Amino acid sequence: MQTEITARKPLAVRRSRDLGPQFVDNPHRMVGQDGAYSFPVDAGSFWFFGDTLIGRRVEGQSLWLVDNQIAGPGDLGGRGTFEAMPNNTALLLSCMEARDGLKDFQYLLGPDGRIRQVIERLPDEHPDHYRIWCLHGCQLGSRVHIFYQKIHMVKEGPFPVNFEVVGVGQATGRVGEWRFERLVQRGSTVWWGGEFPQFGAAVLPVREKNLAYLYGVRKAADGTQNASVARVRLDALTDLAAYEYLAAAGPTWSRDPAESVTLFVGPPNELSVSFNPYLGQYLAVHSMNLSGLIVGRTSPDPWGPWSDAIPLWRVHPTRTPLTGFPNMIYAAKEHAELSREGGRIVYVTFIEFEEYYPHLIELELE
Repeated sequence: MQTEITARKPLAVRRSRDLGPQFVDNPHRMVGQDGAYSFPVDAGSFWFFGDTLIGRRVEGQSLWLVDNQIAGPGDLGGRGTFEAMPNNTALLLSCMEARDGLKDFQYLLGPDGRIRQVIERLPDEHPDHYRIWCLHGCQLGSRVHIFYQKIHMVKEGPFPVNFEVVGVGQATGRVGEWRFERLVQRGSTVWWGGEFPQFGAAVLPVREKNLAYLYGVRKAADGTQNASVARVRLDALTDLAAYEYLAAAGPTWSRDPAESVTLFVGPPNELSVSFNPYLGQYLAVHSMNLSGLIVGRTSPDPWGPWSDAIPLWRVHPTRTPLTGFPNMIYAAKEHAELSREGGRIVYVTFIEFEEYYPHLIELELE
């Protein structure tokens, strides 16, 4: 990845285009999935998803109703319109041309020919109580490294699906085999507990410096979402003791994740960070809370200083949310491996909860 900065350009959108929901036309009865992280691998692009619904949709009815009741954690594995709900799934996208949507993809399947869960639960993680959700990753040599969140489901709250974060872990597998093992550090598969930033929400390899920067978000007591960054040598990505955390501008790095400082405020724990050659600087893309506003920020260095949020796209919901709940729009991120003309044209996905497919937009920068 070329990171030499020459002339920096301001971030502004000249033209935008809605390419619609993706992966709808599939042979596996996949009727919705969120997350939609991606990163380049030898086979093209590895796409990693969160909760994936297998079954059918009922025209004119919310996807989240089972027998006219809001679906709970125990309803998604065989009741009503749902046949199964793997917590995390993946596909390989072999065609990097995105101007007409994402085509030529293959889901990772189990021996039964069905979409399989990529990171399996442990024996003590009951499917009604725990989920393993996707974060970002990268390929290093012959191995793929993916980060994930362990989630504890709760019955009541302000949203149709309510949960608390247990923490983040890492899993690794061999390219071509696509079988992933959860890594244990300090006696646990949870590397950073819920009290820390959830590092791995975006992974930025800077290969010429043998470093990876990992971005994560922590929710403060006042409800604000604060992004932070860690770094580690690429050859030490699987060693938790080797990680350092930005503790002050300068930059100053600490071995203690509790000393992590805030880079910027507002993103959910899903975002992207990449170097954009056209802009001549780093580009972060994220949803602004659940508002439907997708924003970008730029920085001369992976650790900042990051610019204020610049609007890139406003989502206009196409479906009516469940009565009594907000219309949740989340998970916006760029897929840098799909960009064209050196980053002048970029591709971003987001999730509208009622639509519940990765929704793709094309942004042409000024």
